[in-house]
Amino acid sequence: MYEFEYHRPSSLAEAARLLSGSEDAKLLAGGQTYIPTLKQRLAKPTAVIDLNGVPELRGINEEGQGLTIGAMTTHGEVERSDVVKRVVPVLAEIAHVIGDPAVRSRGTLGGSISNNDPAADYPGAVLALGGTVRTDRREIAGDDFFLGMFETALEADEIVTAVHFPRPERAKYMKFRHPASRYAMAGVLVARLGGGAVRVAVTGAGPCAFSHAGLEEALSRSFTPGAVDGVTIDPSDLNGDIHGSPEYRAHLVQVMARRAVEALA
Repeated sequence: MYEFEYHRPSSLAEAARLLSGSEDAKLLAGGQTYIPTLKQRLAKPTAVIDLNGVPELRGINEEGQGLTIGAMTTHGEVERSDVVKRVVPVLAEIAHVIGDPAVRSRGTLGGSISNNDPAADYPGAVLALGGTVRTDRREIAGDDFFLGMFETALEADEIVTAVHFPRPERAKYMKFRHPASRYAMAGVLVARLGGGAVRVAVTGAGPCAFSHAGLEEALSRSFTPGAVDGVTIDPSDLNGDIHGSPEYRAHLVQVMARRAVEALA
């Protein structure tokens, strides 16, 4: 690691003041990505602001017709929450397939969506469920939050405080995991919303999570596994690496979507 100042604020106001007052300060949530980045000397912040001492960023609350989860709530807390299992159970299912118990005990919802790793699971949930990201200064619709690989709509000194998820009629997440990292090589969340609307979000396959209009249109007309088979998944904008070509990931997207629909139908 390079040398930096370490701060552990006890309130959101203190964290915001420290972040805006330092030239190149960075926030630390669960640290599952940022700590290895620091250890490998791939980042050189002037200060690290640890949010684990800010209690107002934690918590799971039923709100309106949905659920609000604090940014510093861990994956394990989401996985075990009776409120989550009752109101938006797919979020508990997603949390259960993130990493391993050690990762789930430290990793956080806010850290996951702010980092916006292409293979992260929660960004797909924010998109498919029509979530709203709340920060210390505004609210950002999920459709406007994820801009590209490791890029979001957040300003440099903006802090995610919570995410609100409307309650879907039903939703299912299917994920093809890399056997070592357990990141998604392709994950698909299919959600049936009120009024017959269908949302489909894909993670792991592209530069960042994205909604798939073709699958949404087909499933809105006929919510059957066969409708998925009639949709062509274009590989041209998908990721390709030693673990799988864009064409392979396109195939995985279709398979995971079909499995999600089968589970719901």
